[in-house]
Amino acid sequence: MHLIKHALKKLVLLWLFSRYVAKNKIIQADIEQTITIRKCKAKPDTLKKKFNHLMLNYPDFALIFFWRIKGNTHAWRKYFTKDIDYKIFRSTKISGGMMCYHPFATVINAKTIGSNFQFRNSLTIGNKDNDNTKIPTIGSNVTVGPNVVIIGNITIGDHVIIGAGAVVVKDVPSNCVIAGNPARIIK
Repeated sequence: MHLIKHALKKLVLLWLFSRYVAKNKIIQADIEQTITIRKCKAKPDTLKKKFNHLMLNYPDFALIFFWRIKGNTHAWRKYFTKDIDYKIFRSTKISGGMMCYHPFATVINAKTIGSNFQFRNSLTIGNKDNDNTKIPTIGSNVTVGPNVVIIGNITIGDHVIIGAGAVVVKDVPSNCVIAGNPARIIK
């Protein structure tokens, strides 16, 4: 039975790759970023092998993939993502290279998020005063630690690292490290 399930997954991956990945530069950037950052021990040498490796071994990558293809209810999603509770608002525009570590308890509601965005568990990005016009804009190459809260009509620049447990309610310039509650520049 296990061999049949594995063979079925391989067929599904072939279909998903040809249908959604082969010509989608944003998903391809997600694949490359995840392979690079995760330092995968298996060194797949083609885009297809990288996609298969990530889908079979990293349910957090599969979660992002199904979000990208608007497949949160896709019939095959449950075979690759397990039961991960998260929410990324459809209205959020996220550039390629997004990757996550353990996306449990994550809610993302932002205007835009630039390329190469990395995040960890229990992240909340959202509105202020329950007003969806007051949501953050996040730059490129931003890395967010676990248990971070980013709320309000604020802008986070490029090349920013946000430490674990930070509460970000004010604009953050590019090229810095922030941490604390409330968050402040530490480097």
